[in-house]
Amino acid sequence: MPDEKTTDSGIPVKVVYGARDVPARWTRLVGKPGEYPYTRGIYPSMYLDRLWTMRQYTGFGSARETNRRFKYLISHGETGLSTAFDLPTQLGLDSDHPRSQGEVGRVGVAISSIDDMRRLFDGIDLGHVSTSMTINSTAPILLSLYVAAGLEQGVQQQVLRGTTQNDILKEYIARNTYIYPPEASLRLAVDLIEYCALKMPHWHPISVSGYHIRESGANAVQELAFCFSNAIEYVETAIARGLRVDDFAPQLSFFFACRNDFLEEIAKFRAARRIWAGLMRKRFRARNPESAKLRFHTQTSGETLTAQQPDNNVARVAIQALAAVLGGTQSLHTNSRDEALGLPTEESVRIALRTQQIIAYESGVRRTADPLGGSFYVEQLTRIIEDRASRLMEDVRRLGGARKAIESGFVHRQIQESAYQQQRSIDEDRSIIIGVNRFREEHPGEVKIHRIDPRIERLQVQQLRRFRRQRSEAKAKNALAKLASSARKDKNLLSDILGAVRSECTVGEISDTLRNVFGEYRVRLEV
Repeated sequence: MPDEKTTDSGIPVKVVYGARDVPARWTRLVGKPGEYPYTRGIYPSMYLDRLWTMRQYTGFGSARETNRRFKYLISHGETGLSTAFDLPTQLGLDSDHPRSQGEVGRVGVAISSIDDMRRLFDGIDLGHVSTSMTINSTAPILLSLYVAAGLEQGVQQQVLRGTTQNDILKEYIARNTYIYPPEASLRLAVDLIEYCALKMPHWHPISVSGYHIRESGANAVQELAFCFSNAIEYVETAIARGLRVDDFAPQLSFFFACRNDFLEEIAKFRAARRIWAGLMRKRFRARNPESAKLRFHTQTSGETLTAQQPDNNVARVAIQALAAVLGGTQSLHTNSRDEALGLPTEESVRIALRTQQIIAYESGVRRTADPLGGSFYVEQLTRIIEDRASRLMEDVRRLGGARKAIESGFVHRQIQESAYQQQRSIDEDRSIIIGVNRFREEHPGEVKIHRIDPRIERLQVQQLRRFRRQRSEAKAKNALAKLASSARKDKNLLSDILGAVRSECTVGEISDTLRNVFGEYRVRLEV
């Protein structure tokens, strides 16, 4: 249990560490930054040559509103866009679908068609920006919309830079925004990986996510173990399709959370690089050094933010962001202070971005690569996290791999137990949360909350219906029929999906076409 003598993941901590705590063999294995197994970073000089990409996760209301926020962030120094989509878009429902009512634009931007995607990136040159899209079940459709928008700007798809999350396995673990049964979902995810390997060399087709696993209650060890187990499933499926690991592995990316246990989080990132490098070289026999380099985006932990005394969240985010940087992240999102209450205001998101900039330009931590390398405590934590995560990954392997471990309930049980223990520790005051169970305030000040105008949903529905009336219905139907035919065969569907969005088919229509072929996944509840 987390207390003064253990980390948040329950790793015992000594009062003081010395050379005897770090075996000589381990010290030799640590190596240099930019050298296998990349414990100290994937580049020799890390941030001396190039800063991490500064992203702020953005998306709300309409495409036009989100476009304005994009431009606001770019004007304040953001170096990469990160797009949040609303629940209907994530679930493959158009904005005028009955199930979409009340959810349009609420937790992200509403995107139903190429018309919306044009507005989302109006005035933003897709040839000169890197865009991350947090989308999973409908990832092939949203990437196709992005490609189509780029082509309309005169930007060829091989030039586009960015990431689609496309990690469908973790949806069955943590977020539940799946549509199709796991086997069909895995096929679509690997379709995207294969397509990008062949046609989009600067695009990361998947960002295997430990973040959502962590936010659902997993500890640091479980975050790595289940994330990498999912990654193994994707890699094995791609290889079974006939791809060589070095054809696609350099384009794989990862997504981790960063919580408040500062040094454990730094050690977690270092251990993650070691685990991935070992998997690529030893298990998958990758020959290209780029395949063994773990590239990851980090987001500070939304789950650790409190509605009580929300200004305290500025300090939490700063600590977490600094840990991510000292851990060697390639890309970073800093949460805003008011996200426990609602969507962030412009003022809050600016403070979050400035937090990254202050770390980059004022803290001095980027003057040398891996400044904490060689710390007795950090090296010991790195070793223990790697060992524990590897053992848990072996448990998953014995169950038949990630998909079977998920379907058996093993992964859920592990995370539920961890979440229970974390909450119990807070309830019993063994874990202190400032403003919640210590240093509470009876009369908190008023906080400005960003609210979505309900008129946005009505306007979005009107625009979508107008879009459908003005398109060629025959062209759209032919494109959907071609997609349905391909889905019934053993064929990569990305080209047909791209053809459908360029024929002005909507996200919902394309998703429904695939639903008719693959079916929908329903959780079986045991009584």
